[in-house]
Amino acid sequence: MSRLEELIAELCPDGVEYVRLAECCDIEDNKRKPVKSSLRIPGDTPYYGANNIQDYVEGYTHYGQYVLIAEDGSASLENYSVQYVDGFFWANNHVHVIKGRKDLDTKFLYYYLTSFNFIPFLTGGTRAKLNKGNMEEIPIPLPPIPVQQEIVRILDDLSESIKEITTQLTNELTARRKQYEYYRDMLLSFSQEVEWDILGNCIIQNIGGGTPSKSILSYWNGNIPWASVKDVVSQNMLLSQTQDFISEEGLENSTSNIVKAGDIIIATRINPGKMLIAAKDIAINQDLRGLKLKPNIHPKFLVYYFQTLSIEGKGTTVKGISIKELESIRIPIPPLKEQERIVSILDRLDALYNDVFDSISAEIDARQKQYEYYRDKLLTFKEVKS
Repeated sequence: MSRLEELIAELCPDGVEYVRLAECCDIEDNKRKPVKSSLRIPGDTPYYGANNIQDYVEGYTHYGQYVLIAEDGSASLENYSVQYVDGFFWANNHVHVIKGRKDLDTKFLYYYLTSFNFIPFLTGGTRAKLNKGNMEEIPIPLPPIPVQQEIVRILDDLSESIKEITTQLTNELTARRKQYEYYRDMLLSFSQEVEWDILGNCIIQNIGGGTPSKSILSYWNGNIPWASVKDVVSQNMLLSQTQDFISEEGLENSTSNIVKAGDIIIATRINPGKMLIAAKDIAINQDLRGLKLKPNIHPKFLVYYFQTLSIEGKGTTVKGISIKELESIRIPIPPLKEQERIVSILDRLDALYNDVFDSISAEIDARQKQYEYYRDKLLTFKEVKS
């Protein structure tokens, strides 16, 4: 029998009492103080928002062990944002600030709330909110303090173990990525002896795009895939899927154009220089360009080469490059057979990296699910009525 099982058998064999959060927690929302980023004085104190630390500032609003629950703006509703803080910190008005009273360990409260389903307690539509009144009604289990402390010890150890494994796996993935990029960049480094030219001289056609009016419903949800930058950045070599579709009517009544399968799609704004190959005929918006290459340029060779470039773009809030700047980018043009050889090697390297990425990502996900399983099991109690 484990130490936890012994404690439960001794101290609460028939179950535990559940009470309202307002009855077992101190709520210190009245000390919160939002400060605009431009008015914050830089310092060492973490400044907390709904999901994480947003800044480090001078001064503090709270000191001690606390749990921060998103009032609104949680990045996920299913895994609602709950943070644990120990020390000096500054809380803005997007988090509730609570701590356990004498019968409730605050770290135990934190672990319990990370496993709790907040959705039935949220209000609002597009921006769900946990108002104070609903938060006060959340049921909290109150096993004896020794049981709470043992659960915290187990979960602390388990969390640290998962963190170490995840760090090791992430470091391995980073090393593999750097290895892939090293060989890719080496294969795509050329001396001036290779023919070079500007991109504009290597394309037959350079077309732009547009967005059909959002107010005309018949322009949307048709059968024509319509791409924006969010589609381009979410995929690797081929652009095969889009989140949005437009109709023939929408295409005809906008500046959007269709990029043919096999041609290049490149972002000129938001993520300038990100380039993919259209896997099928795809309409594009105004932040993208469609390029039809001359026969002496292998599309994959060009995509791989652009991956080695750092195109910052111009602009204050949204970075972008003009058509002229895009077409003036110099590119190497080795013989087509050499381009095909390089593409063949990089395709194999890319496939190997993706296999490693999928394997490590799956392992990280499995470890996280394993942790969540044991956490939820430890924090599930039989309820007894007081």
